[in-house]
Amino acid sequence: MKILHLITTLGVGGAEKHLLWLGGGQVQRGHDVSVLYLKGEGELRADFEAAGMSVHSAPLGSLLAAPLAVGKLTRAIRERAPDVLHTHLLKADALGALAGARAGVPARVSSKHNDERALLKRSVGLVHGRLMRRVHRLIALSEHVRHFVAEHGGVPLERLQRIYYGVDPDGLQASRSRAEVRAELGLDPDTPVLVCVGRLAPQKDHPTLLAALAQLPPEVTLLIVGDDPFGGGRARLEAEAHRLGLGERARFLGIRHDVPDLLVASDLFVLPSLWEGLGLVFLEAMAVGLPVVATQVSAIPEVVEHGRTGWLVPPSDPGALAATLAEALSAPAERAARGEASRALLAERFGLPRMIEETLALYTEILEAGR
Repeated sequence: MKILHLITTLGVGGAEKHLLWLGGGQVQRGHDVSVLYLKGEGELRADFEAAGMSVHSAPLGSLLAAPLAVGKLTRAIRERAPDVLHTHLLKADALGALAGARAGVPARVSSKHNDERALLKRSVGLVHGRLMRRVHRLIALSEHVRHFVAEHGGVPLERLQRIYYGVDPDGLQASRSRAEVRAELGLDPDTPVLVCVGRLAPQKDHPTLLAALAQLPPEVTLLIVGDDPFGGGRARLEAEAHRLGLGERARFLGIRHDVPDLLVASDLFVLPSLWEGLGLVFLEAMAVGLPVVATQVSAIPEVVEHGRTGWLVPPSDPGALAATLAEALSAPAERAARGEASRALLAERFGLPRMIEETLALYTEILEAGR
């Protein structure tokens, strides 16, 4: 098949990594795969090209120019003449629904990676529902997202198919030892280390994590991996860490390409999100057997099983988060057991070949129905 993926950005994020692995797997199975992205610097462009995909920028411009953007995008799609147009993230979904229909793409698919807050506005949900009528099928990355989009996004439940994220655990292993990474970071072998990986955006609720860290013993160190390429999230969080007097206990590492190494060097993965469509970073932690502390919201309980693979806490509650982190840090045997259980759950539910095959099967179903 000739497959064209349209995505809002190619920054370092969960949806973008998912597409990298999905598209790379499609290339390996003999398909012709290309990618268009609408905004940003395309930080992952080289990774996509190395995986065998052709990558092109299709600048969105301002929302006032959206009609012009749809016209340009329609022409770009027609030039590539794909069998399948697969869109990712809300802006790409909206523009792709219009442009893909105008271009007459035989199979049009939209992936829903998150329980988008914008859909909670009734007007946005109504417009979204109308636009999604131009799409043949939608993929939800979790059961929670499937029901959320049906309820708030104006899409009948039967048009939404759940296909969980999939990862290759072998490709997510560390290249350096725990001791080497800790030495590079200036951390003692026995220092309790927490790691948080994710965009520095309000959704991830880093302020609650910093407040919880301030309640933990002074030897506990937090590695904060990620950035905010479209806003001032990092500066605000650094100011909050300074206000709390955390000093070197909160290390802002920015965007890193050695995340598995940082996970292996840590004792717990922690992310107190306010909502999550699934959370690819949880799967990355599970791949190296690192237990997770997260919030009991959205789709997270589908990934992190409380008492088996990690710990779940209420959202926006620094005290509860601090108490759970302290409990987990004080129980190395329990951390090890939950880490091993997380590896088993990953293999059982979140394999990469399954995700690729289920997605390709959906394309084929649509194409055969249209013949």
